[in-house]
Amino acid sequence: MVRVSKHGDRVRFEVEGWDKLWALKSHLEIPSAHIRSARIDPEPARGWWHGLKLPGTSIPGLLTAGTFYQSDGAVFYDVHDPERTVVLELDHEDYRRLVIEVEDPPAVVAMLSSLITGS
Repeated sequence: MVRVSKHGDRVRFEVEGWDKLWALKSHLEIPSAHIRSARIDPEPARGWWHGLKLPGTSIPGLLTAGTFYQSDGAVFYDVHDPERTVVLELDHEDYRRLVIEVEDPPAVVAMLSSLITGS
């Protein structure tokens, strides 16, 4: 699971627990201006193929964590439960998108959407 928090004009994505080991990453920090959109979407986390895994962990039906390369670029995953997945589309970052599990998807999407729109 990932904890999302705002710090000035940046958003911090803190990978929690053992997921740090599986994802080989403890956190990401991204300028809010680089977030194009945020949505609740379980579909990208379902299935068994998420792209070329480098580095990361994929246990179909249980865990997807780490960096996966897809046709349009790198995607960061940290998901156990697809029903709690938030997808962020990014610009000007190493990752094209983040596919992350959060505790409260509607609250995270609302917070990120307010940063995107500036309200």
